[in-house]
Amino acid sequence: MKYSIKKQLAFIFIVLLAGMQILFWVTNVILLERYYIAKKRANLMEAYAVINDWSNREKVATEEFDEAIHKICSAYSINFIITDAASNTIKTSINDADEFNRQLRDIIFERGDDTQEVILEEDNYTISNLLNQNGEAEYLVMWGNLDNGNFFMLRVSMEGIHNSANMANAFFLNVLIVVAVLAAAMIWIVSEKVGEPILELADLSKRMAQLDFDARYEGNDKNEIAILGENFNLMSEKLEETISSLKSANIELQRDVESKTRIDNMRKEFVANVSHELKTPIAIIQGYAEGLMEGITDDPESQKYYCEVIMDETVRMNRMVKNLITLSQLESDADAIAMERFDLTDLIGNCIQASEILIKQNGIHMVFEPGQEVNVWADEYQIEEVFRNFLSNAIHYAATSKTEAEKRIEVTVVKKDGKARVSVFNTGEQIPEESLEHIWDKFYKVDKARTREYGGTGIGLSIVKAVMERIGQAYGVINHEEGVEFYFELETA
Repeated sequence: MKYSIKKQLAFIFIVLLAGMQILFWVTNVILLERYYIAKKRANLMEAYAVINDWSNREKVATEEFDEAIHKICSAYSINFIITDAASNTIKTSINDADEFNRQLRDIIFERGDDTQEVILEEDNYTISNLLNQNGEAEYLVMWGNLDNGNFFMLRVSMEGIHNSANMANAFFLNVLIVVAVLAAAMIWIVSEKVGEPILELADLSKRMAQLDFDARYEGNDKNEIAILGENFNLMSEKLEETISSLKSANIELQRDVESKTRIDNMRKEFVANVSHELKTPIAIIQGYAEGLMEGITDDPESQKYYCEVIMDETVRMNRMVKNLITLSQLESDADAIAMERFDLTDLIGNCIQASEILIKQNGIHMVFEPGQEVNVWADEYQIEEVFRNFLSNAIHYAATSKTEAEKRIEVTVVKKDGKARVSVFNTGEQIPEESLEHIWDKFYKVDKARTREYGGTGIGLSIVKAVMERIGQAYGVINHEEGVEFYFELETA
C-alpha cells in the first residue's frame, strides 16, 4: 500500500524520537561540560567554607581538619594549599607543594591577565580559569585570603572535567543508539497494532461500498477504533435493512405497475369480449321484442315462444356477466385465497347430487364411488367452482353420445405422493388437437353452435385456469378413445 497508515505512524514516531534524541545529544554536548564546571565551582565554595571555618578556629593543624578536608577533596577531586603572608606553606593536599605554592604567588602578586581568566571575583576570593602556555584552561581555581589573613588556593583539573564530560557524552550516545533501536522496534510493533484495525476498517468500508453486508468488524479492543468498528457494523446492518426495504418497495412498485397495466388490459379485453358476446343475445332479444310490439303474431303459443326465447337469452346474458365478474376477480387477485382443510370427496358428492336431475334428464350414467375421506388444502368455494365447470362440460358433451349406452361420466379421486387428483371423464367426441391449448382461453369455443345450444359462455374453463394457477396446482385435459378427461390436483392434508 503506497500510503500505509502503519508506515506513516512508524515514520512519524521514529522522526519524533530521532529529533528528541538529537536535541538531547546536542544539548548534552553543549551544556554538560558547563554544568560540570558550575558544579565544581559550588564544590570549591563548599571546600573554601570548611577551610575558612577551621582556620578561624585555629584548628587547621588538627587531625579533625585533615579528616574533614580530606573527605571533601576526595569526593570532588580538589587540591588545596594554605600559606601565610610570607608564602610559607601551612597546609596542603599534595606532597610536592612547591609548584602549587608558586602558582598561588604568581596569581596573588602578578595577576597576569594572560595566565588566568576571571570568572567570579569577590572581596575575599576569586574564581578563575588558570591558563597554560597555549591559552587553554588547565585548572579551575579559587584563590584569595581567609578571615585570619592567610592565603589559600583550591584547584580542580580541567582535564578531569573534560574527561568526565566526554565519558558521559559517549555513554549517553551509546544509550541513545540502543534506545533508538529498541524504540524503533516498539514503534513498529505499536504501529502494526494500531494500523491493522484501521486497515481492517478500510477493507470493511470497501466491501460495504460493494454492498457486501456480510462484512463485519471482528476486533475485540476497547478503544475508539473498536467503537468505530462497532458503528461500522451497525451502519452495515442499517444499510442492509434500508436497501432490503427499498428493494421490497421497488418490487411492490413494479408489481403495482404491472398489476395496473394488467388490469387495464383486462378491462379493455373484458369490454371487447363482453361487447362481442352480448351482440348476439341482444340482437335476438331486440328482434323478438320488436316482433311482439309490432304484433307479428296473434297466436298465444307463438307469443309465449317469443317470450321464452327472450327469457332464455337474458338468463344466458346474466350467467355470462356473473362468470366474467368471477374471472375478473380471480385474474386481478381482488379476492384473497382462503386456504382451508376440507373433505374433497364430500364436496364432489354434493355437486353431483345437485346436478342429479340434469344427469337423469340426459340419460347419462354417472360413476362415482366416494370411498374414504380425502382431506385437502385449498379454497373450498373456488374448488367447487372448478369441479362444477368440469361436471357441467361433461354433462353437456356426454349427452351428445350417439347411443344411450355410451352416455357415461366417471369421476375418480386418486391419492399419490401427497397429492389428490380429481378426474372427470365423459364419453363423446374428442377435442381437436389444435384446440387443446386454447380451450382455457376466455370465450374460446370448440364448437360455437353446440356451445350456444346448451347455454355455454366459453368462460368456465378460463375460471378453472385462473383458480388453479392462483394456488399453483396442476390441471389439464386428456383425449381418450371413448371421450375426454379433465383433471386437477390438490395438496392433501
